[in-house]
Amino acid sequence: MKELTPTVGPPKRSCAIAIVGGGVMGLSIAYQLARRGLTDVVVLERGYLAQGASGRNGGGVRMQWSTELNVRLMQESFVLCRHFALEIGVNVWFRQGGYLFLATREAEREKMERNVALQNRVGVPTRMLSPEEARAIVPELDVSRVVCACYNPKDGVLFPWPFLWGYAHQALARGVEVHLFTEVSAIERSSGGFLLHTSKGPVKAERVVNAAGAWSPQIARLVGVELPDRPHRHEILSTEPLKPFLTPMVSVLSSGLYFSQSMRGEIVTGITVEDHDDDQVKMGSRLKFLTTLARELVRVMPRLADVKILRQWAGPYDVSPDGAPILGEPPGVPGFYLACGFGGHGFMMSPVIGELYAEWLTSGRRHQVFDESRLDRFSKVRPPGGNGHEELIIG
Repeated sequence: MKELTPTVGPPKRSCAIAIVGGGVMGLSIAYQLARRGLTDVVVLERGYLAQGASGRNGGGVRMQWSTELNVRLMQESFVLCRHFALEIGVNVWFRQGGYLFLATREAEREKMERNVALQNRVGVPTRMLSPEEARAIVPELDVSRVVCACYNPKDGVLFPWPFLWGYAHQALARGVEVHLFTEVSAIERSSGGFLLHTSKGPVKAERVVNAAGAWSPQIARLVGVELPDRPHRHEILSTEPLKPFLTPMVSVLSSGLYFSQSMRGEIVTGITVEDHDDDQVKMGSRLKFLTTLARELVRVMPRLADVKILRQWAGPYDVSPDGAPILGEPPGVPGFYLACGFGGHGFMMSPVIGELYAEWLTSGRRHQVFDESRLDRFSKVRPPGGNGHEELIIG
């Protein structure tokens, strides 16, 4: 892949579609639009590429979900991921070593069994495992607390940064403008669309896509829309490289702990630790995270007790009240499209959501996911949703 060079100078004064947010979701949509011939697109990113959640996640990609729609969406996303290197021209080190979920509470067994049955019904080869069978896949596990497990060998991990850069490069190559360090401060509704005021000048757009992740409520507020999604700090760390021994991504349902081994040998691991103020985007990492993760990781894999930590970092989840994305046009604001609220799974869903959004915006064909992910679902009577963290783990 040639050197990535974002668009220099101010953005064009008018365009067909402005995408606010240059993360993997916004760039996937931009690329898929350009691939279909709609190249009059401007991407406006407030910082640098991979500054937000897209460059700060563990790169996990899975088909293990609890709804048929999500399973089928991720089946399509996997097809796109497998062909990414050939289509985009960049190696993202996509490897399908599987996801191994561990249940440590008997109450989790029934839901796990139900999810596995659903996944099998739509063609995903997930299977239930006993604790001993889980240890046969990863012999280093301490399964004394594990009551059961499930495993799909086709789930996988990829390297987030080249994934993001690949979309950006191909969008630029097809004529899309990608402007970095370009903040949107106001959006006015005007005849024929919207007028966006940016730090590099005004842009008039016929349609706008809000793909700003944890900052999406701020962008939506500029057109008078209040979103219920909130940022939540999620922290990760990386260890010194070890001799390769761990094939799948391992996740513990009760704690939200997950860990995998990179191709260079590092253990990449994260866990969600509660924050008291979830209305603020926080990127700093904490000692509380380090101690919480160390305790949980060593409990499930004692051999990592003496491993050295190289670095730790944080990124912002964008969590909706029910853990599901918020998509489509909000009531009363036609032409303004939402692509937010994904929590911890926006990265893995970005290939298929980008493709489906581009199909809708270019041909008018709207996929079922847009009808089921409308903003106005939160105005209806719904059961309590919680904070979305459980959905991030088991969907």
